[in-house]
Amino acid sequence: MDRYDAVLVGAGIMSATLASLLHALDPRLRLLMVEGLEAPALESSAAANNAGTGHAANCELNYTPQRDDGSVATDKALAINASFERSLEFWASLAELGSLQPNRFLHRVPHLSFVWGEQDVAFLRQRHRQLSALPAFAAMEWSTDASEIAEWIPLMMAGRNGHEPLAATRVQRGMDVDFGSLTQMLLAPLQNAGALDVLFGTRVQRLRRSRTQQMTSGDWQMDLRSPSGGRHVRAPFVFLGAGGGALPLLQSSGISEAADFAGFPVSGQWLVCQQPELVDHHFAKVYGKAKVGAPPMSVPHLDTRWIDGKRSLLFGPYAGFSSKFLKTGSLLDLPKSVRISNLQPMLQVGVNNLPLVNYLITQLRQSRTDRMDALRDFLPQAREQDWTLSVAGQRVQIIKRTPEGGRLQMGTEVVSSADGSLAALLGASPGASTSVSIMLTVLERCFSEPLATAAWQERLRALIPSFGQDLNADGDALRRTRERSDALLGLAG
Repeated sequence: MDRYDAVLVGAGIMSATLASLLHALDPRLRLLMVEGLEAPALESSAAANNAGTGHAANCELNYTPQRDDGSVATDKALAINASFERSLEFWASLAELGSLQPNRFLHRVPHLSFVWGEQDVAFLRQRHRQLSALPAFAAMEWSTDASEIAEWIPLMMAGRNGHEPLAATRVQRGMDVDFGSLTQMLLAPLQNAGALDVLFGTRVQRLRRSRTQQMTSGDWQMDLRSPSGGRHVRAPFVFLGAGGGALPLLQSSGISEAADFAGFPVSGQWLVCQQPELVDHHFAKVYGKAKVGAPPMSVPHLDTRWIDGKRSLLFGPYAGFSSKFLKTGSLLDLPKSVRISNLQPMLQVGVNNLPLVNYLITQLRQSRTDRMDALRDFLPQAREQDWTLSVAGQRVQIIKRTPEGGRLQMGTEVVSSADGSLAALLGASPGASTSVSIMLTVLERCFSEPLATAAWQERLRALIPSFGQDLNADGDALRRTRERSDALLGLAG
């Protein structure tokens, strides 16, 4: 039975980031990555399966919910912005070392919020007032001038009713990220150095904890299966970074922490345009506001997007329902995940989230005409023949058991065993954008002893110079961090 220092399940952006960090901190570590598909980043990390927004809360209105007094909550926006800066900082260090080619996965694209109607204009004005007073968002521009907004987003303003109140904010330092290309570039140098073995077309059949004669915890043992046969490996640490496939593996591990979780899968679709005369006249990621009663995941946006190096436009998301936890998964994924411990939370979430249920039903019933009508809210002159429907990746939202029963939880969460020998990542957006911060959390929980050593601290600060600093509390540190990242990633200007 082969023994590794760590086994990472899933060859997407999360596992690739963790592998890259671990190798940088201790090049002696022997790492194994197990992937069910035939290449890395074919599920949620693939460019065609996600929006590619570098989530920094520049334009995503659901990250700043409105309070009863009319103000907006900014804590989540600040946390996400700082997390994305950590990602840029890490990528910049790898680019400086020659491991990454930024122009293959990262493009600078303005991030805009765009709303219409008096109520939403008032909300966006308040959001801008509060955020622009903070160093992280000081460069955010505001406008209610239709002619100025038309300079920012000419395609969206063409043919629009000139009498309706409009407003927009713009942050020019926004990003479009091809997480699929990034994943491949993170893995290549590790494989070339012999530090990482990757098994493609291989699935985990069984995950269990080995025991010594004294019944104390030992290595994790994994039974693997591929078309060429079976294989058995063991390791003192396992990371489950298989997207929607992480939950079933977490449940099979038997750790007590797994009992608190269930998953609710949501499928996604986009309208995609590759007509040059349209693509060339829209250069922005523009986020609107979810309709009253709609869940946060329904925020519509019209994006400039690079997929496999080709620029296109993308609008959505249109949600649907599938019981699969992965795009390539099984319709039995959801029913197989039901346990006595998570059944009540799942039922309670269904009862307490009727707007989500109604939203999904409405989305499932949408016709091609309905989808085009939604697009024309953003692009009044959109023509049906210019747009094709594309199926995106699966998102599995977290259902977490609480003392009150259960709660549907947006975002991501690291679930780890008490002894730090196993960690899993559950949830969805802003996931990939904050991958570095999330994997730092894994290191803090599961590698706390080596992380506290001078050697690891020195290596980590070489990769992430602002590590340990609060970028939201130190405007000078934030400025220095951004200047360094922009210079090394070719984003300055």
